[in-house]
Amino acid sequence: MIVYHARWVLPITARPIEDGAVAVDGDRIAYVGPRAGAPSGESRELRNVALLPGLVNAHTHLELTALRGFLENLDFGRWITRLQAVKKAVFDRDRFLDSARLGIQEGISHGITTYADTCDSGVALDAMVEAGVRGVMYQEVFGPDPAVAATSMADLTAKIVALRARATPAVRVGVSPHAPYTVSDALFRAVAEYAERNGLPIAVHIAEGEAEQEFVVSGAGVFADALRRRGITVAPRARSCVEVLKNTGVLARKPLLIHCVRVDHADIEAMADCGVAHCPVSNAKLGHGVAPLLAMQDAGLAVGLGTDSMASNNQMDLLGEARAAVLAQRASLRRHDVLNAGAALALATIGGARALGLENEIGSLEAGKFADLAAFPLGGARGPTHDPVAALVFALPGSQASLVTVAGRELVRDSQIVTQDAGLPARIADIAKRMRDWSASE
Repeated sequence: MIVYHARWVLPITARPIEDGAVAVDGDRIAYVGPRAGAPSGESRELRNVALLPGLVNAHTHLELTALRGFLENLDFGRWITRLQAVKKAVFDRDRFLDSARLGIQEGISHGITTYADTCDSGVALDAMVEAGVRGVMYQEVFGPDPAVAATSMADLTAKIVALRARATPAVRVGVSPHAPYTVSDALFRAVAEYAERNGLPIAVHIAEGEAEQEFVVSGAGVFADALRRRGITVAPRARSCVEVLKNTGVLARKPLLIHCVRVDHADIEAMADCGVAHCPVSNAKLGHGVAPLLAMQDAGLAVGLGTDSMASNNQMDLLGEARAAVLAQRASLRRHDVLNAGAALALATIGGARALGLENEIGSLEAGKFADLAAFPLGGARGPTHDPVAALVFALPGSQASLVTVAGRELVRDSQIVTQDAGLPARIADIAKRMRDWSASE
């Protein structure tokens, strides 16, 4: 048994413990409480740190990490078009895999132990298994033309069979019909039925921005124009983006709903029992707006935090997302007393676990749960730590974790990732050069 001692232990679902301890027996937590009551075992002194459950990233695209900074200052339509073009021109499976490896390395260094990843190439599952982290990889499927729904489903089915053969108890497989502007109603229905038959979780990007709303409600805008140029018929589909999911049976599968910036009271009622991945930095950076986080929480929805891709965020930093969530809500509502630091930290831990249906396994420090831990040095708070929770949310975003474990296995020790791929930086540099060369040749 290993007993970690810390200045502060933050169970999340219970009050902070000063001079606390967490005992790990194999892959599980055996004790959480004061140092004085800890069981005997191999003692690890973490000193002036806050020790908390590993952070849960409720939405990301690991395969796109190498695109950090490549798609700046573009409207959403042009952003997606350029993203798809560079993926086809530069990336193959090995480059996507290295990009995902880079994203996980960054995430681990910032205390992220669980990843809910939507992925086209399928490499995120392999990268997560290789790194020893926890996660769900949702295989993306596309097809805005209802005439190709059967073809899209055949392709999805083949990919899921292959992915399930490589999945582990810690890294699971799901499906992701991408978004209303890339998925027809026929394909949404088919994916929902397939997921139900096969016991697969679903994730879908929904109600993210104005262009999507215009496409669904009016059958107009940049997405509609692009599809009509391809000979695909476009017409108004529903009162709202969420209603598309309700009408096609997706909501009945209790999916993970990503973004949910443009949802109203009726939408939120329809989303009951769904999880939500709230991505405040990406939503702001792409100019989509501020999601009604408090209204979704008040309705009882399980909400976690997501970084989204590094192509739309630039940082794999969940403490930074927690800080951004607080500031966006307070600025939007013009109130100082909403979404305190404790509530924001809960979004990054137990909230994300609940959104993924993993709250009985991870997300808080409780005996019997998996020993997924993250410790952050409090010296980086630049002075005395009057409140460790406030320090984590408001002073420590961007900080390196000094300890990270998944199921008791140390992935970060003394602020260093235990297992490093020495050749990865050079391979990432090569990808970056290929991207620059492609951009210059356009």
